[in-house]
Amino acid sequence: MSESYDSLIHRAVPRYDEMIARLLDYLPRDAQRVLELGSGTGNLSLRLLDSLPLAALTLVNGSDEMIALVRSRIEESTNPARSRTTYLVTRFEELDFPAASFDLVVSSISLHHVEDKAGLYARIRSLMSGGGRFCFADQIRGEPESNHRLNWERWLDFCRERGHCTPDEIESLLQHAEAHDYYTTLTEHIALLSKTGFSEIDCVWRNWMWGIVTATAS
Repeated sequence: MSESYDSLIHRAVPRYDEMIARLLDYLPRDAQRVLELGSGTGNLSLRLLDSLPLAALTLVNGSDEMIALVRSRIEESTNPARSRTTYLVTRFEELDFPAASFDLVVSSISLHHVEDKAGLYARIRSLMSGGGRFCFADQIRGEPESNHRLNWERWLDFCRERGHCTPDEIESLLQHAEAHDYYTTLTEHIALLSKTGFSEIDCVWRNWMWGIVTATAS
């Protein structure tokens, strides 16, 4: 699963490695209590272990299979922080931690699966200490709608390039998007984050549909 998933994400997400590197650039290196939403196969999780030397990581995913995979990859690593890593299978909307449990919440290409962003952001804020950072990379809906259509077509152009996605893979991606994805504009992200207790909100990187947003828990 790791090999096929990691191959597809590089073939279907333009500048994926650059996006992950840029996300890491904006994370506070002194973060000690870190929550990752949507750990997937562990691409970002493993980088977090290397980039945040003081951190105790809590990795969340809705799939038992994915959590088992990321756990095996981390436990096979030589990073001493692996002993400070915990794993949780749950939906983001059902996160249940004491208030102020984390000083950093981070996510990569996962939040667009949640329709109720207002509820999610309020829940995330309740788990964070004041001054903590919330940083995520995700698909962002372009605005006006003509921008979104252009971004969508450029994504499909990338997927169709030689050596990228097969027609069956593209069809599967489109079906998945229709069934499970809820894209939010940057304007709405900022409004919802502000309303639920975040400030210093910035979009620090953007490429077509993909972007990185950072915010501070007020």
